[in-house]
Amino acid sequence: MQPPTPLQTAAHPMTPVSGRVLRRRWETDDTFTLDIEVAGGRPFPFAPGQFNMLYLFGVGEVPISISGDPDDPSKLTHTTREVGVVTRAMRRLRPGDTLGVRGPFGSAWPVSEAEGRDVVVIAGGIGLAPLRPVVYHLMRHRLRYNRIVILYGARSPEDILYAKELGQWSARLDVEVLVTVDRAARRWRGNVGVITRLIPRAPFDPENVVAMVCGPEIMMSFTVLELHRRGVASERIHVSMERNMKCAIGLCGHCQYGPHFICKDGPVFRFDAVEDLFRVREF
Repeated sequence: MQPPTPLQTAAHPMTPVSGRVLRRRWETDDTFTLDIEVAGGRPFPFAPGQFNMLYLFGVGEVPISISGDPDDPSKLTHTTREVGVVTRAMRRLRPGDTLGVRGPFGSAWPVSEAEGRDVVVIAGGIGLAPLRPVVYHLMRHRLRYNRIVILYGARSPEDILYAKELGQWSARLDVEVLVTVDRAARRWRGNVGVITRLIPRAPFDPENVVAMVCGPEIMMSFTVLELHRRGVASERIHVSMERNMKCAIGLCGHCQYGPHFICKDGPVFRFDAVEDLFRVREF
């Protein structure tokens, strides 16, 4: 699936189009989802893994991955954690409120490349949000793929993102879903421990798999090491490097990552393209 070009009604990609909030819902205590309609109800096509810049008038702008269904371009869905000035203001938005939208920007997860192979989706915490469109695509086009494995880790049961959907995916006979938490009370009946402990148990062919990984960088680093131990080559591992993006078009330089600009060349990278940078702590 090739990433669509940015949808803009203005003459310059730095100029946002108007969006209207359709719905806001809380996923966890500090994480919420906004459903947004672009002005005029125009469709907003995107590829799994791409992001938008959301602009709150008088407050600021933030990059947020699109977390909705790529086969339903009638609305945009964005899940974000309340961590800064802009997202704190966004949490107060109500249906009917407006905000600016620029995008979609960036590279996409390799869903076409993965056809005919096993697919393992590995997410930590809010890293499930950028991978959710991948899962929607895999489910809708299930016959194009071999085994599908979803591994998800959260800090606690209360921090599990999209818990209802994870339950629905787990109920399918043609998908393997494994969930773990770092810590849990006695009532939790699932796995406890870091997500890398799930990888040796995951049913996939390491020589015929495409892995898609998103989460904190330390989690991704250890996940890649464990995938390597399983025999998965770096060129079949893809990671999302979402950080420090300010302009989304490679002008400001805030997101430079070695020779790459994350907003233009990423946020999704094939791991062998950034493997050397992953080993440098300063990056």
